[in-house]
Amino acid sequence: MLLLVLTSTITSTLTTSAFHSRAIATGFARFGNTSFRIQNQNAFSINYQSASLSGMTIPQHGSDGSASASASATSAQKAKYISASKQSLKEAGARLRSGHLVSFPTETVYGLGCHAIDPVAVARVFEAKERPFTDPLIVHVNEAETALKLWNASSIVNNKTLNLEQKALMALADAFWPGPLTIVARASPEIPSIIMADTGFVACRSPSHPIARALIGASGVPIAAPSANKFGHVSPTRAIHVMDDLAMEDVWIVDPDFEKDLNRDYKHEVVCDVGVESTVAKVEMISENMGRVTILRHGAVSFSEIANCLDVAELSATFEVIEKMQATGENVSNVAPGQTIRHYSPNVQSFMISNSRYADESNIWTEDEVKYLTSAVVIDFAGRLSSLEGKALAYRDLSTNGNPNIAAANVFDALRWSENIDGAQRVYFPEILVEEENVCKEEALLLAVKDRLTRAASGIVIKFLQ
Repeated sequence: MLLLVLTSTITSTLTTSAFHSRAIATGFARFGNTSFRIQNQNAFSINYQSASLSGMTIPQHGSDGSASASASATSAQKAKYISASKQSLKEAGARLRSGHLVSFPTETVYGLGCHAIDPVAVARVFEAKERPFTDPLIVHVNEAETALKLWNASSIVNNKTLNLEQKALMALADAFWPGPLTIVARASPEIPSIIMADTGFVACRSPSHPIARALIGASGVPIAAPSANKFGHVSPTRAIHVMDDLAMEDVWIVDPDFEKDLNRDYKHEVVCDVGVESTVAKVEMISENMGRVTILRHGAVSFSEIANCLDVAELSATFEVIEKMQATGENVSNVAPGQTIRHYSPNVQSFMISNSRYADESNIWTEDEVKYLTSAVVIDFAGRLSSLEGKALAYRDLSTNGNPNIAAANVFDALRWSENIDGAQRVYFPEILVEEENVCKEEALLLAVKDRLTRAASGIVIKFLQ
């Protein structure tokens, strides 16, 4: 029988000074064999051991970190939209190979992509996002075989039999790739340590979005890509969201609705149909004959689906499945992204209203609370806060009938909408209570929505409006 262990570890250690800010202030950071001296926004002096996975090449950078002498970066460079045509993606692929940045849609959110095996390119992502080096990146590939080269799990018993770790990795990849599952495993020695927060584990995913897959194919290299926004801000699900955050960065943004004819309107529709980041599962051996799969972030793939996958693969006696949600400060190195207590946050102070308050049928909002609401935006789910609709400055329900798929697709767009309401001084969400054991796929998405709103509010739950 498969052992199911469910734990919830919330260790809030939010600090006021981010590691990244200190690195910029001192101008120096070290990751294993990679040393970075940050000179300005776009220039890096870097010494690193050459990395070359089979068939992959690293561009030769100049002393200023440029891919070539004729392509030096300056602070005057701006982001630009590009189309998703075959020719456009071919050019974007060449740009990635040369060490520069391209933002592209996936089925989850927009990613900010770079050549994953090029430390200079990876450093550009951290700088553009203002991301702490303690928060690792996910590497995007088209084929599981490519991921196996990135993971240090490629040894074969008797040259033909998969080892236990490989069996688990391949079972999960075969079941959920391409799709919204990120798998974390021990990294190949050739992976730049900057990409994995110097933890020794690398996260890989195979996206299902056709544009993402076409771009990976056109680039011919693994693409490391966190969400394409400033660190801690709301994740982007539209091309215009990326432009809002990264307009002053040297990045190409793939927009499926891009039209060169300026007389035609931009649609800027949501193209990320899942709408929230992938589930993250860490696979590791804890002894020679026993392994563990730890779910580190909620997404569209559920705990039960992962457990069932291992059961079908006849690994139920070998691998336990546990769940470990964390809320750390930015000074803590993590093996997976999305672990900090403040994440996905709009630029307006946000709070969750306690379930014990809004679920009370005798609840009455006080006169003072009604005054607060005149400068507040409410993002609701399934009408939990519907009594505030006529009182709040603005109100929006992620899904009036409580559909987790619709809520997940809308949550980041709603958070960005909230910060653009004139006069908004605070944002309120309902505290969402979900039974976390043996959840189905739809409940997994609701857990993901709950997680994003919790982190958007920095975990703050209030009973009385403030």
